[in-house]
Amino acid sequence: MNYDIVPLPKDRWKGVAIPLSTRSDSYYDFEISPLNSEGCTVSIIRKRADKEIVHTPEEYDYPDRLYQDYWEGAEAYGVVSDAGEMMACIEVCPEEWSNRLMVTELWVSEELRGKGIGKMLMDKAKEVAVRQGRRAIILETQSHNTNAIGFYLHQGFELIGFDTCCYTNNDIGRREVRINLGYFFHREGRRR
Repeated sequence: MNYDIVPLPKDRWKGVAIPLSTRSDSYYDFEISPLNSEGCTVSIIRKRADKEIVHTPEEYDYPDRLYQDYWEGAEAYGVVSDAGEMMACIEVCPEEWSNRLMVTELWVSEELRGKGIGKMLMDKAKEVAVRQGRRAIILETQSHNTNAIGFYLHQGFELIGFDTCCYTNNDIGRREVRINLGYFFHREGRRR
């Protein structure tokens, strides 16, 4: 099988479902003290789950699909089998007002995991961002998707924010907090 990353043109791939599933034995837990005039504290700690956390496309009313109408200017790339089946993909979309590139989809089939395909796809996103002159790449994941978070951190991404009520009013309890990560091409005056 050829593992080349190829363009996935919109006229052929628009609306193709992405079978995103996650399995994890750990999650990032959030402890946030109330904000007051003095500030607040946020603690994000990786913890082992009591039982495996599994999320599949069947539990959502809207499976992820390539080239959704609201992602104007999206581009997609991936690995396609000799039979024409998508085996991995990344979709990126410019966020014009902030000059960032957003990764809207990233998926690698079970069959191809551990073969460097995710890195190849992320390298493609970085290439697109450089070609477009973007200042950063951003993406979102969830606090239970610790494997993906580890991958993104290894690729040079860092925490840029989170949303504790993005999906429900109990995202912390459900262990599904939206985590926003960013990759910066040039960053001056960085505080650590």
